[in-house]
Amino acid sequence: MCGMQHPHHLTLTRRRALCCGAAAVAGLFTTLLAAQPRQPWQRWPLAQQALQGLDATQLWDVHAHLLGTGDGGSGCRIHAHMTQWWHPLEWLRRKAILTGARVDAAAHSVDAAYVQRLTQWADDFPPGARWLLLAFDHALDEQGRERADWTTFHVPDAYARQVAAARPDRFGWVASIHPYRPDALQRLDAALAGGALALKWLPSAMNIDLGDARLRPFYDRLAGARLPLVVHCGEEKAVPGAGRHAYGNPLLVRHALEHGVRVVVAHCASLGQAQDLDARRPRAVPAFDLFARLMDEPAWQGLLLGDISALFQVNRRPEVWHTVLQRQDWHARLLYGSDHPLPGVGPLYRPAALARAGLLDEADLPELAALRAHNPLLFNLVLQRRVRWRGAGLRAEVFATAAHWQKCPLAIPAAAPKATT
Repeated sequence: MCGMQHPHHLTLTRRRALCCGAAAVAGLFTTLLAAQPRQPWQRWPLAQQALQGLDATQLWDVHAHLLGTGDGGSGCRIHAHMTQWWHPLEWLRRKAILTGARVDAAAHSVDAAYVQRLTQWADDFPPGARWLLLAFDHALDEQGRERADWTTFHVPDAYARQVAAARPDRFGWVASIHPYRPDALQRLDAALAGGALALKWLPSAMNIDLGDARLRPFYDRLAGARLPLVVHCGEEKAVPGAGRHAYGNPLLVRHALEHGVRVVVAHCASLGQAQDLDARRPRAVPAFDLFARLMDEPAWQGLLLGDISALFQVNRRPEVWHTVLQRQDWHARLLYGSDHPLPGVGPLYRPAALARAGLLDEADLPELAALRAHNPLLFNLVLQRRVRWRGAGLRAEVFATAAHWQKCPLAIPAAAPKATT
């Protein structure tokens, strides 16, 4: 509010008075808004514009993390290092994630506070908009044993199912089952019976080799059930886990595609490098370039998709932004996502940098900043709808993600199982 232009002859005292007055008006404005009917997206001109032309019942965020510490009986866990100040990087990782989720680390229950805040933000959207909440299995070794030392986060399937069942108007759930488990197929059948809308793997963190022969029966079951497989490819920074970076190579998803599995490449593999395994002499190239190669291979036109979560973080290359915005022929196969809670993590999104790069109108920056402070999920939607490169933006079909699950009907039971520890 203090960024307006003032004549140079104004004294510092008068400037401060004007700023204080503006702050008081802003406080009154906030109070008046709180008294209005709950149609929060209508309070923000950019949010209204972002939702124009979209069918809210088709607006499913396909990449939203459900996290917790287990203090509410969820069965969630975080690595011990994340609570120990003498492991500063991991301690800061936890702090950044909780800050992004607007959850106080000292809350009576972090589990409950996380879900409460997420639900509050989801309810700011028009009726019909929904979030697919990701479970996250343990990292396992090659013998199928759980490795707590490799597991950054753990979110049980039962908990994701329970949270989604409590608000099926806003949430669906995505299972996460490590395929090295001896009972992996039985767990997959249970997830299907429980209404899971997809399966999520983060191969580098979970220690999953997509080319391992043990995965073939698992792929066949996914293909037969038409359950999409969401696979993180490219570099992973938020969840180091087992640290098997080579397993994040986008070209490895061909193993699943060859079995007829519908694969969603998380973040369009937009970060880091991977070996070009197709080359006679493999060398490191941008992982996104390998994703682009797969998108253009005719064999996978009906199977391969990408989600756009995290795509416009400041750590992505401009070439990624330009390609995704201009490749309009891809847009029917790109899916809206937020990577919640990362839109609320301060350093990751810098709209001013996007404006300097020619992707945003500088006039949008004040409202984007205010919107981000109010609701990072609305901010994420607006940002993805506003970005342009040479007149090209993301088409409305990118935000009609529910259509990709029409042949996988939602079947959340009336009574979900209790979360286990």
